[in-house]
Amino acid sequence: MTSIVQIKDLKKVYEGGFEALKGVTLDIEEGEILALLGPNGAGKTTLISTVCGITNPSSGSVSVGGHDVVTGFRGARRLIGLVPQEINLEPFLKVWDSVAFSRGLFGKGRDDAYLEKILKQLSLWDKRNARVMELSGGMKRRVLIAKALSHEPRILFLDEPTAGVDVELRKEMWDVVAELKASGVTIILTTHYIEEAEAIADRIGVITKGELLLVEDKTSLIKRLGQKQLKIELSDPCDAIPEALSAYALDRVDDGHALIYTYDTQAERTGITQLLSDLAKTGLHMSDLQTMQSSLEDIFVGLVKEDAA
Repeated sequence: MTSIVQIKDLKKVYEGGFEALKGVTLDIEEGEILALLGPNGAGKTTLISTVCGITNPSSGSVSVGGHDVVTGFRGARRLIGLVPQEINLEPFLKVWDSVAFSRGLFGKGRDDAYLEKILKQLSLWDKRNARVMELSGGMKRRVLIAKALSHEPRILFLDEPTAGVDVELRKEMWDVVAELKASGVTIILTTHYIEEAEAIADRIGVITKGELLLVEDKTSLIKRLGQKQLKIELSDPCDAIPEALSAYALDRVDDGHALIYTYDTQAERTGITQLLSDLAKTGLHMSDLQTMQSSLEDIFVGLVKEDAA
């Protein structure tokens, strides 16, 4: 795939010496959905702001569609749609006028059919003549997305786009994101809803303390860093794990009614067969077995904890 955004050794240092970005390097491929995960203050918004030309880098470079975001700002910015975290809209404008105005700001000619398509996609068509101040918080966030899409960008940045949005609206938004990807739009999103990243992203980036810990294909990341657990439910509870099973590092759960065995999915042997054999020798009787795979959230929390150590 072709990289539509190229970030090289990007650093951002604010007055007072605070390093918001510490040498971030990242290529974003055309047509992909990249999810950036990280705790508050990790540098996600600073990274997006710098790529969008809102914040100037202290050093390093950012190229969007071949345009440097500093020396070729206009060319880069024309390719980008940005949905910020904050809802900052003119309250007295009607929805239609607000979206049409944004299209005009980018020098695009009038195209009522295109704007109608966007508003219908975002379930805003019935609200097109309503003033922004009359809308709910969730609907205002939809207006932000419509404004970001108004000039037909090739790249869409979504900075916490579903914060404060109810579950139904959130699902509809991600349906729109899927449609945009299908049409070739590159999408970069930050989110605290890790299950959303797991559901829709192609690649996952983890950022903390201004450093990009990793960027990897979602499936391979879960496979590489994920662990599987075997839950062994017992017919009768055990007060303690028998010494004969100490080598398996089992965890006793559910008041002794079950044991948890954690194993590496990439190992040549899982050790499960031998464990079950040794379990039978101790006199413990198994009533059921369950396997559980680590989620992306488990992996994310583990990575951030590891970096903080």
